[in-house]
Amino acid sequence: MSNLARKLQQEQHHEQQKQMVKAPKKVKVKSPWLSPGEKVLGIIFTGIVCFGAVQIISNQASIYGINAEIQDTKRTIQEQQKVIGDLEMQVGELSTYERIWEKAQKLGLKLNENNVKVVQD
Repeated sequence: MSNLARKLQQEQHHEQQKQMVKAPKKVKVKSPWLSPGEKVLGIIFTGIVCFGAVQIISNQASIYGINAEIQDTKRTIQEQQKVIGDLEMQVGELSTYERIWEKAQKLGLKLNENNVKVVQD
């Protein structure tokens, strides 16, 4: 029995040593830097920021284009106003009494003072 008891004792001692050896060998699970929820939130936030940036840039580009069109329109209006002013000056020059009288004489019209009627307001 002594052999049997000794074997039993050795086996128990061996098992205790295995358990003691196993305990310190616990492998620490490395926690991830970001949890999956944080990763999803980060991706969503990044998407929103990118979308906002694209919207701002596209709005600025359209504003720039519209401002360019406004400047072109203003320039065209100024040119037309200059032409209109020149034409008004020509009308003023061509509609003077002396010029009209010269044209009438060239066409053979004569002034008959007896045929003149005065219109009152």
